[in-house]
Amino acid sequence: MEREGNGSTLAVFVDFENIALGFKGKKPSLKFDINKVLERLVEKGKIVVKKAYADWVRYSEFKHQLHEAGLELIEIPKRQMAGKNSADIRLVVDALDLSWAKEHIDTFVIVSGDSDFSPLVSKLKENGKRVIGLSLQESASKLLTENCDEFIYYEELEKPVGIPPKLGQTLPKQRKAVFQLLVDSIIALVRENKEILWSSMVKETMKRKKPSFSESGYGYRTFSELLEDAERHGLIKLRADERSGSYIVVGFGKEK
Repeated sequence: MEREGNGSTLAVFVDFENIALGFKGKKPSLKFDINKVLERLVEKGKIVVKKAYADWVRYSEFKHQLHEAGLELIEIPKRQMAGKNSADIRLVVDALDLSWAKEHIDTFVIVSGDSDFSPLVSKLKENGKRVIGLSLQESASKLLTENCDEFIYYEELEKPVGIPPKLGQTLPKQRKAVFQLLVDSIIALVRENKEILWSSMVKETMKRKKPSFSESGYGYRTFSELLEDAERHGLIKLRADERSGSYIVVGFGKEK
């Protein structure tokens, strides 16, 4: 019986030139935000490698956002002569090298819609890795989307799963913050098709979303106490497992 969260270890590779091209000419409300991407990916597991490839002289306005998110920016000067994109080649080499050198990394994320990455995806899968692709829907090559184990469209990153409860306006600021983190983490687990939401899984997801999270920082002696408080506020519904006594989140509660 599964009681732990998603133990996957992720490496994220961003073909930024492809992503920037996909967003070119889009309406102002649709802008690339690396934090939205990473917030979605931490639902898959622990991100241990984050790299982005581009001629950063051309995309200097994005460098601060990516640096703040902890990405390593790989500088690929633009070639003057026609030929294969140098960023693509460097990304492929780095991904394959990592797949052979770091056995503990089991999931590779290719942030691009370029069909040229299909052979890379096939080789990573051949090496026993799971591969997730991510890009704008209209920029995603069918060859790439069908070859990945999972493909995420950027436009769907913020679509809600189910109807989460609304937090009461009278809640203290600190408690509202931890309850929002709790709700977001439950939504993440539902999105990952977790059938049984053990309290340990919920806590692990909360820590992935906010590494500094600790229930004691919000005035709770135990995580169970936090869950019980959330249930009292009508946010979630709990059930105690008969064997272990551990809490299981069985759904959202009614609004209060």
